[in-house]
Amino acid sequence: MPKLTPAERSALRAEAHALHPVVIIGDAGLTPGVLKEIDSSLNAHGLIKIRMFGDDRDERVAVYETICEELDAAPVQHIGKLLVVYRPKKENAKATSTSRGKGLRQVTIVKPSPSGTKRPSVTKVMVKGNERVTQGGLVKRAKARQTSTKKSGR
Repeated sequence: MPKLTPAERSALRAEAHALHPVVIIGDAGLTPGVLKEIDSSLNAHGLIKIRMFGDDRDERVAVYETICEELDAAPVQHIGKLLVVYRPKKENAKATSTSRGKGLRQVTIVKPSPSGTKRPSVTKVMVKGNERVTQGGLVKRAKARQTSTKKSGR
């Protein structure tokens, strides 16, 4: 389990205040399916809230500790039936690449049939970074940025 300093825990509590519970643990308790869902939520978000039904406080504490131990997560807060858990997100290989944006992207163009009674035509087109698709389905190149005539006179 990763250890958090009091300042880190306080910052995470403040961040978790606005979150809604992502996983709900019902009467069946902590099943392997629930653990898998908590793990995938931690991978996606990093900081999550879990709502646990049941009135036994000792059971909630035991489940909270089990979640943190098995998923290598840090306990942030336990208030009533809400549990807040944190695990740093793993770096994604796509997110760490330095090339951004201006490459080719695939766009799906859907045009209705002229008569309106047949199926629409669907075409997939590769669009460059400086091109856009109009509402009519045409691919247009982005216009060059206009320069001010007032500023060019200087």
